[in-house]
Amino acid sequence: MEELEDGFSEATPIWAIFGDLMSALVGVFVLLLVWALGFQLELAQSLEREVEKRQVEEQRRMALEQALADPLAAGRVTLRDGRIGISGSVLFSLNSDELQPEGRELLRTLVGPLKVYLDQRDQLLMVSGFTDDLPIQHGNNRYSDNWQLSAERALTVTRALIEDGMPPAMVFAAAFGAQQPVVSNQDEKGRSQNRRVEMAPVPRAKQQGNEAQSSDDG
Repeated sequence: MEELEDGFSEATPIWAIFGDLMSALVGVFVLLLVWALGFQLELAQSLEREVEKRQVEEQRRMALEQALADPLAAGRVTLRDGRIGISGSVLFSLNSDELQPEGRELLRTLVGPLKVYLDQRDQLLMVSGFTDDLPIQHGNNRYSDNWQLSAERALTVTRALIEDGMPPAMVFAAAFGAQQPVVSNQDEKGRSQNRRVEMAPVPRAKQQGNEAQSSDDG
């Protein structure tokens, strides 16, 4: 009889096992709660960053519209997604990279507001040339293809901006040829819209820190 009582006394009490189980369940619940709260916080921060990004983009668009109010009102340029578009027919004759007087005067009026805009935001101006999808006319020995024509036009506009006061370190040229049309090239109206030059403010490349400079010196 004493041995039986000793067996019961040495056995683990059921309430102790139940307590351990409840402690484990509470721990799991706390972990799930912390995870849920962390997920909600991360989601809220992501949404806040997205809202701030959209606000910055909207402020950037409004500032650019204000800087280009006069040429936009006159219909001489377009502004879409932060890109300033100028019809190729305003700037150049067909299959030519020589600026027309109307185009040169238009570029001269854009330098002032663009320079102020870029200065305030420490940005660069990318001048991009685009063509339609028609091949270069036979007998034209100046351009081998649309890539070269778009490059020469972008360079011509870039040089004209610099001559009219745009600092050379604030502007660069890019060529896209017949790539990235804004409309279909199925008719002349569409092709005339795709023959264009665009100017877009872009972030300036970040300079390497002192650490990289020190390693080069070493």
